[in-house]
Amino acid sequence: MRLEITCADRTGITKNVLDILQSYAIDLRGIQIEPSGKIFLDFPTIEFSDLQELMPKLRLVDGISDVKTTPFMPIQRERNQLRALLQTLPDPVFSTDANGQIILFNEAVSAGLEKSASEINELNIDDLVDGFNFTKWLHGKKVLAQTERVRFIMQDYIAEILPVYVSDSDEQVFAGAVVMLKSEGRLGAQMNMLRHTHSGSFDSFEANSPAMKKVIREAKRMSELDGNILITGETGCGKEQIAKACHDNSRRSDGEFVTLNCASLPDDVAETELFGYASGGFNSLEGKAGLFEQAAGGTLLLDEVSQMSAQLQSKLLRVLEYGTYHQVGDSRVKYIDCRIICTSCKDLAEQVQAGKFREDLYYRLNVLGLLVPSLRDRKQDVVPLAKKLVTQHARKLGIQAPSLSQPCVTYLQSYPWPGNVRQLSNALYRAISLIDGNEITKDAIQVPSCSATVSYIGDDFDGTLEQEVKRFERDMLKSLYPSYPSTRQLARKLGLSHTAIANKLREYGISKHSAKLQ
Repeated sequence: MRLEITCADRTGITKNVLDILQSYAIDLRGIQIEPSGKIFLDFPTIEFSDLQELMPKLRLVDGISDVKTTPFMPIQRERNQLRALLQTLPDPVFSTDANGQIILFNEAVSAGLEKSASEINELNIDDLVDGFNFTKWLHGKKVLAQTERVRFIMQDYIAEILPVYVSDSDEQVFAGAVVMLKSEGRLGAQMNMLRHTHSGSFDSFEANSPAMKKVIREAKRMSELDGNILITGETGCGKEQIAKACHDNSRRSDGEFVTLNCASLPDDVAETELFGYASGGFNSLEGKAGLFEQAAGGTLLLDEVSQMSAQLQSKLLRVLEYGTYHQVGDSRVKYIDCRIICTSCKDLAEQVQAGKFREDLYYRLNVLGLLVPSLRDRKQDVVPLAKKLVTQHARKLGIQAPSLSQPCVTYLQSYPWPGNVRQLSNALYRAISLIDGNEITKDAIQVPSCSATVSYIGDDFDGTLEQEVKRFERDMLKSLYPSYPSTRQLARKLGLSHTAIANKLREYGISKHSAKLQ
């Protein structure tokens, strides 16, 4: 169990927290203090009743403003993401201490040496890589980055040798080095890619807002790597389009881009779709290639991966761990050669915390992460995107593209678009299909309206202050819920924790069903 405590910078506040934990005889496994004003605690899971007592007591400590559970300690997340990223690199990578002793290495190193991890950790970098005196470089007066030609396991490489420094008060202390080896063949392929890389696949996105510009900028960089990508965002915000753009902009663009919708298929069907089946198997005389085989040299998109069953999660994890699989009804081993991109409209970290998604699979998939903003968080893109959609729909319908009236533009910008780009596209398609003239008016945009505006308290109100405050709170939540139809969205809008919002919605009987009845 892990807690995230938001607090002020006050001497003794950590001791106050530890004293409370000690009073509950909690065995603290780890503590991390962030300069941003957060304390993270890691301890064994306690009884829910004890947790209900513990958290209010912590909130009463002077200087503490919030206490909530969190799925991971920051250092745990960083360590796991670093290890996962390291393992995806196709070339040998070493990390050493200040004396050249090997600390970390990736699978490309262990596979080439055919040694156990413990055996490799007992070696010095000079024992493995020839052509450069690492010991002399590490103990030099001034340690600078080097690029050298070296040999590793009887093969020539170009070595990028980088010093590692850590901060200690006001000075930088030399801690070791990172050595990255690149084969001449891979370097040639990368130079060729550099000359021929095309970024046009991202040009179709409307990115006038800072949030969307950031996503496109990061997506372009990630597309040039080969690690798995996890794309999260609300439904209808364009996750699959970004996944396709990442494929089109990658070195795998000549391969296939195949998709599996994890939410729409039962386990047995999803398994045969992924792995295929051999001739004579699965009640068929002819075999069928699975998506892993179809995506060889290309990209496999797992759409809405959060909906994947526990059984299929386990099988996918095994494939990612060993890089192999076998078809249904066939024991012969096949190797995967595809990049995996996943999309999810749910927060996978929350799913992990709730026990609905495997933590080890989460880190395998979330090597590179993208969060696509909702349309209401990128207001600058709404009108350009609407005009572009109008042109596309008009072309499909074989008519001249109509213009948008000014009241319509104002309405499009002010509407929260809970269904995001998909909802905007559908609303415009309907308006164009039924248009009578050459201009789209505000009235032509048929979308669910939000609840009436919350009224203020009149002079003749009847009741106590507490009753009126609760009425105001209830009406406000009813008004906002259709536009922010999840506890996290609504909590972010109102600046509260999602737990507090969930409790208030429950108290006032507000739900998706009740919101539809308004």
